[in-house]
Amino acid sequence: MQTSNRGIAMVGFDADDTLWRSQDYFDDAQAQFERIISHYVDLDDVGKRLYGYESRNIAFFGYGVKGMALSMVEAAVDITDARIKASDIKRIVAIAKQLLRHPVEVLDDVREAVTAIAAKYPVVLITKGDLFHQEAKVRESGLSDLFRRIEVVSEKDPTTYARLFEEFGVDPSRFLMVGNSLRSDIQPVLELGGWGVYVPYHLTWMHEASAQLTQGRERMREIDGIGNLSQAISDLDALASM
Repeated sequence: MQTSNRGIAMVGFDADDTLWRSQDYFDDAQAQFERIISHYVDLDDVGKRLYGYESRNIAFFGYGVKGMALSMVEAAVDITDARIKASDIKRIVAIAKQLLRHPVEVLDDVREAVTAIAAKYPVVLITKGDLFHQEAKVRESGLSDLFRRIEVVSEKDPTTYARLFEEFGVDPSRFLMVGNSLRSDIQPVLELGGWGVYVPYHLTWMHEASAQLTQGRERMREIDGIGNLSQAISDLDALASM
């Protein structure tokens, strides 16, 4: 473990699409939703319109399956001018239940990578979404034993990270976050003076894709797979120790 007064003192990990698959299942759920709506209207932008409902409803329902489900029901009623059948509303609810039951598929090389980092630094898990669903995924992943703390938060923004850093007892300048979302995992931490390793996933929800880094790029590394994580963190640790 790190014992000096400089350098990286703690590493945080995102969960969905960083440690295990997630967006694949949400995209499949959206495709099923679009097929249901196609029986009522002939539109090319159903997915975009659904996102409009999801983004507006985040303030009410938060992130995750339940927010998506309620947004799908609301969108279905509006898009079809309330012509949608009760049986199809039930199908939409069934899609949400299926999402909540999907298997947790840990990504390749994840356990080995997190284990290697945990041997050098305290590691924490920071994820957002529905509390019960996220807790279940963490439990089923078999990775919970690797993390010193597991935090499920309603939003991942500078305010949330600042609160967590205070609770963790770590200065932002000594914290490094690993994740697949620039918007939620990397940008807020860089804004606070921390460090980041960006691990892109092959799918990204539209909401998470809307990010432009305006500061701290020199404190970030992008890697093409989590198998390269140890080297990226070592490089950033060397910079942080200067």
